[in-house]
Amino acid sequence: MRALVVHSPGVIGLEEVSVPTILEGQVLIQPIANGLCGTDLELIDGTIDEAYVRYPLTLGHEWVGRRCDGVNGELANGELVVVEGIVPCGECGECQRGATNRCAVYDEIGFTRAGAIATYILVPEHLVHSLSSDVAPRDAVLTEPMAVVWRALRRAAIAPGARCLVVGDGTVGLLCAYLLQRFNPESITMLGVRPAQAALAHRAGVTEFTTSVSDDRYDVVVEAAGQKLAVKNAVSSADRGGTVVLLGLPAHGTKIEVAPDDLVNNDLTIQGSFSYTRSSWNEIVGLLNDKVLRPSFLITHEFTLDQWSDAILALRTPDETQPRGKVLITLDETAK
Repeated sequence: MRALVVHSPGVIGLEEVSVPTILEGQVLIQPIANGLCGTDLELIDGTIDEAYVRYPLTLGHEWVGRRCDGVNGELANGELVVVEGIVPCGECGECQRGATNRCAVYDEIGFTRAGAIATYILVPEHLVHSLSSDVAPRDAVLTEPMAVVWRALRRAAIAPGARCLVVGDGTVGLLCAYLLQRFNPESITMLGVRPAQAALAHRAGVTEFTTSVSDDRYDVVVEAAGQKLAVKNAVSSADRGGTVVLLGLPAHGTKIEVAPDDLVNNDLTIQGSFSYTRSSWNEIVGLLNDKVLRPSFLITHEFTLDQWSDAILALRTPDETQPRGKVLITLDETAK
């Protein structure tokens, strides 16, 4: 079979690898579409914290696929599935409390074990979630980033009528705006860097798109860019009593200056959010199956597996004159 493998930072290629051997409690899945994100670039470049990656690595942590019967790749019943990427031990205190994202034994598909930009992937059966037959694969492929965003927003206790700001106009920021609508906010402003993103942002639910920092203050601020300046702007944009959610993942070691007295005097809540829990994943799958979420409009670029280098280039160097949402690698025609 074929897989997109990062052997070490900066060394990546599409190559032939062995089909994984099926073990007890595991199932073979045929991936049909994978989303790429900024974290994939960090994995390629080697800028991610060493504690969260193991090379050589097959990329692919945002994906959708179909169950297979046996190593010949015969579809079991055409069943569309998504698979939790975090592989919790189920025994540590964090897992027992439902905080599977903080499992004491970090293990994740596309980070410490082979990802899904490949012909087949072997996964633990208990992490597989079935989707309704009428769920579009292009919607389902965004399950992982939606679960990440959903977990962060649910923890923030967002009150109806809140004035919200999303800092960052990439896919995670756009999904923040899309999912924030579930909380009935008064307004959703997006502070972006690319004017071409405005149309996508408004379609995602943004009421105002801007590329300039203003003096306005917000009840809830979500930092979704993973950049030093974005974090600084997020903290400074919160109103007194507000909540700042740090969702983006800056390069390991990034630091900003913060005046503690401002945090205290403004009565701010600073909340980090790492990945997703099994609960947030289940909730997103439920919303997909109930036809509540249809985020595929955010997919703006699609490439085949053979065009993997073009997909990475599109992710790394966006055209400033054109909108760019999710970059997708398709492995099967049914992903259309």
